[in-house]
Amino acid sequence: MLINDLPKIMIRCLLFTIIIEVIVATIIGVRNKKDILNIILVNTLTNPIVVTIPVYFNIKYGILERNISLYSLEIITVIIEGYIYKKVLKYKKISPFITSLLLNISSYLIGEFINYIL
Repeated sequence: MLINDLPKIMIRCLLFTIIIEVIVATIIGVRNKKDILNIILVNTLTNPIVVTIPVYFNIKYGILERNISLYSLEIITVIIEGYIYKKVLKYKKISPFITSLLLNISSYLIGEFINYIL
């Protein structure tokens, strides 16, 4: 992996994350168009950080440091997105933090599977 690959990686990860999380959000009952838009916007803010920092750590230090940074950032992202969802989503059937956890676990696991088969 090279730093020159980062823009392509970021775009691919963001697109897959948005697609996966919107599908999962719809499956769990999020139907309001503004809620879906907010999920997309929140991911547009958080995903580049969660992708960029681990790539940097992988290039600079190695895979162990990449994994530590990735898992730490994923946990922080679930918490931050949960707080944002609590403030902006009209969807209240599931706790915003559980919603965030479900969406992020889904996009992470499905994304890892997609990366494995590509």
